[in-house]
Amino acid sequence: MCGRFALNSTPAKLKEHFATANELDFKPHFNIAPTQTVPVIRFDETSDRVFSFARWGLIPSWAKDPEELQHPINAKAETAAIKPMFRHAYRKSRVLVPADAFYEWVPRNGKQPYLIRLRDGEPMGMGGLLEHWQGADGEVTTFTILTVDANLLMTKIHERMPVIIRPEDYAAWVDTNFTDVTKIQAMTKPYPDRLMEAYPVSRKVNSTQHDSPDLFDEIQV
Repeated sequence: MCGRFALNSTPAKLKEHFATANELDFKPHFNIAPTQTVPVIRFDETSDRVFSFARWGLIPSWAKDPEELQHPINAKAETAAIKPMFRHAYRKSRVLVPADAFYEWVPRNGKQPYLIRLRDGEPMGMGGLLEHWQGADGEVTTFTILTVDANLLMTKIHERMPVIIRPEDYAAWVDTNFTDVTKIQAMTKPYPDRLMEAYPVSRKVNSTQHDSPDLFDEIQV
């Protein structure tokens, strides 16, 4: 699963990496948690990739009362295409969730957090699903992050991992006209473990009150 992540690359780097039409206005965060509003990358009306903002925890557009539903922060990539909660967004409203790293916990002397990121230091685009819910006070835009079976590196930490979209698939992933479920599913395979690294970090990340660069520091366990 994915319950915390970080986004600390500069706006210029993110614009270049994801080839977006606009530049992100978002300060670095090292401990992003559910219910927070964060950047996502989607297609706009001109079919350009653009940064937008959404709240983490999906509310489907058809919900009559969001309080009666869970707001899932993750969805299994293997079944999202057929689940009522996710199937519309899976076909028509996929987004990239930019991140520099994500955290996962290992049950060791309590719960020991690990930071996982790409070896080359580049940002990653996690596969997400976006929904727009219309309430009495206006539109609420929310998202969930897709997960898949862990790769070899991640199996030592957790049985699941976020879907990480390969850069060559960014354009197709967010394309609202691309609806071939078989080809979409092919983009959600576990990211190669040889391109990733993981190491233990401070338990300060357990609290969302901590949001600073030192959360990336490796510790000895």
